[in-house]
Amino acid sequence: MENKDVKKLGELSKEYMQFETPEVFTWCGDCGNYGIQNALKRALALEGLGRQDVVFCYDVGCNGNGSDKIEGYTIHGLHGRVLSLAAGCKLANTKQKVIAAAGDGATFSEGPQHLIHAVRNNYPMVFIFHNNENYGLTTGQASALSPCGSHRNGTPGEVTIPPLNPLQFVLSLGATFVARAFSGEVSNLTEVLRDAINHDGFAFVEVLQACPTYNKETPDEWYAARVKDVRELANYDRADIWQARKLVEDVGDDFYLGILYEDKNRVSFMGTQKYRDGVSTELVEEVKHYDISEFLKDL
Repeated sequence: MENKDVKKLGELSKEYMQFETPEVFTWCGDCGNYGIQNALKRALALEGLGRQDVVFCYDVGCNGNGSDKIEGYTIHGLHGRVLSLAAGCKLANTKQKVIAAAGDGATFSEGPQHLIHAVRNNYPMVFIFHNNENYGLTTGQASALSPCGSHRNGTPGEVTIPPLNPLQFVLSLGATFVARAFSGEVSNLTEVLRDAINHDGFAFVEVLQACPTYNKETPDEWYAARVKDVRELANYDRADIWQARKLVEDVGDDFYLGILYEDKNRVSFMGTQKYRDGVSTELVEEVKHYDISEFLKDL
């Protein structure tokens, strides 16, 4: 984060604090979710967004327990289904920013079909993909992203099936915004989230994070020794899909952080809905209201 942004953030304590809640944090010590929540609130404050401007959609998992840790319109959805929930929120009220969050288990084991169509439709929303390479909330089972040779609860011996490559996956689907960040680098993550919020389309942000309780093989220190800024690469162009593909396919010791790819030319889903041209109301304002009091009596 540039010095001017740090100074500006210092002047925005009220804007930051509006997203704070009195709820007790229940994450483990050193969990990456602390850094992610901090960066998200920073990004919102720096972008001048208020609680009324954003809908937060959370999946099931440790990340989902952040739904009561941020003040605003929050929904805690079903496991693996958060993207369809978030899409519905965006379609109902296009004036609000929609930010969804889910873990590696929910995204690539439970709900990859929802990810596929969210990318394909290019819904204008931010998706914060928490990647700690295991199911943390259910005590550390292997996910579709757990590396070969790693040890997880519920996996006899070690993981033997090769993991999926999440960034390679979404780039192959035609994603218009693909980024990677690290929960231990809050300033960089804040910057990435600000860009994602301003992207007119589906913004996929992978956040590498430690799980200190159930994934002791890759703690914060392990990531910190391997992360680099993609802007350090000579002549790297984030508008070049082939450079991005080569970078994410080269699975070595380094993790490059930042905006890896962005397509500013493709129209978002809202721009393809010509039947809405000239309509001044939002779908949420067009819904008919029905009296369900009789129905509730039977519950």
